[in-house]
Amino acid sequence: MAKEYDVVVIGTGPGGYVAAIRASQLGLKTAVIEKRDLGGVCLNIGCIPTKALLKSAETFEKISHASEYGLEVGDAKVNFPNVIKRSRGVADKMSKGVQFLMKANKVDVVRGKGLLAGNGEVKVVDDSNKETDRLKAEHIIIATGARSRELPSLKFDNETVINSERAMKLEKQPKKLVIAGAGAIGVEFAYFYHTIGTEVTIIELQKHIVPAEDEDVSKELAKIYKKKGMNIMTESSVEKVVKKGDGVEVTVKTKKGEEKIEADMVLSAVGVVGNVEGIGLEEAGVKVERGAIVVKANTYETDAKGVYAIGDVIGGPWLAHKASHEAIECVERIAGLDPIPVNHKNIPGCTYCHPEIASVGLTEKAAKEAGYEVKVGKFPFQASGKASAAGATDGFVKVVFDAKYGEWLGCHMIGDNVTEMIASPVLARDLETTGHEVIASIHPHPTLSEAVMEAVAEAYGEGVHLGTPPKK
Repeated sequence: MAKEYDVVVIGTGPGGYVAAIRASQLGLKTAVIEKRDLGGVCLNIGCIPTKALLKSAETFEKISHASEYGLEVGDAKVNFPNVIKRSRGVADKMSKGVQFLMKANKVDVVRGKGLLAGNGEVKVVDDSNKETDRLKAEHIIIATGARSRELPSLKFDNETVINSERAMKLEKQPKKLVIAGAGAIGVEFAYFYHTIGTEVTIIELQKHIVPAEDEDVSKELAKIYKKKGMNIMTESSVEKVVKKGDGVEVTVKTKKGEEKIEADMVLSAVGVVGNVEGIGLEEAGVKVERGAIVVKANTYETDAKGVYAIGDVIGGPWLAHKASHEAIECVERIAGLDPIPVNHKNIPGCTYCHPEIASVGLTEKAAKEAGYEVKVGKFPFQASGKASAAGATDGFVKVVFDAKYGEWLGCHMIGDNVTEMIASPVLARDLETTGHEVIASIHPHPTLSEAVMEAVAEAYGEGVHLGTPPKK
């Protein structure tokens, strides 16, 4: 006989565990089903452990340049197994934190894989596909997340072609690494491995690396990465990978023809796909289009009554904070509340390479293509006193405004710690703040964050720190 609940959540990533906690807070009897560690990809094999790896690399880089700060230190060395060990320790701690939250909020945790069984039931099976439990609920939330996309020419074997999970758990540091894909995952791992001494080649199909970002940001990162010594091949693709000796030979298609590169392995970082297979969607009447579950706006209910979906399984952007906010809105509507809808046009994106990238809203190109007449302002960190003092003058803040009505269309940053700065433009855009209100708001000095105000001032011809003539 099935155990009865008000809400059953399948998956415990940033969408699933947040949905479960909020449901329980609102008085709904709740259970979550998880086949791996609590916390999903983000906490265990994504956002959190990669940030730990990147911090190790950044610290090593700082120590290696200690003389620039007037300091004398001995030769720094990378202990690769210990770097990996620290990263796994951080991930394990965060996962245990989710376990604590489940217990504290009286959410039942059911181990196994959840499959929709119809009539409000979810079948739970083990690794051998044997049924171990059955739950019944009026509301079922699918939050099964996503996994690395696998291309026909880049089949994962954990040896010659690896995915991001394998890349953060390697036993031995590769001497040469080819990275296919220069989105957020690709450029983050490129920074990590290059900084600790691996020879890195980045291969990107599009014209620019981090192609989803504003073109100025993409060009800036490419310039910095090339200066660091990374090899970047754009408008190119990996066609074939064959084992050669202890490593691989990679055939790359470029505009000038084929080129062969030798490396220890290839990291395929060409995006993610939602986990929509093998969980009973078709049998339950849940519609899937282009690999994403189709849901109704704001309620997140699927075509199957009482079945909802949030996060990566309903499509991009594939971001933890998007999933968490969708979870809260979904559950609060289930509970009969009237929450503020998630503004999917105002979701920030962050890339934690070095320098970091953070952005929200339209790029300059996208704004123009949408028919806007724009005001654009840019403030380089070279002109920032705080950045100069920190020895971190790479990058800039760029803002895009609608010239007619003053709407803040987009904000794009590249520089040290900019992922900690993007929240204020997100809030300002939600509050429909005007450019002149931003200029008039007092930003503390010296800080990196005042670069946002300075960029806005430049857009309106009121900047005083770059020597640009005032706009009439």
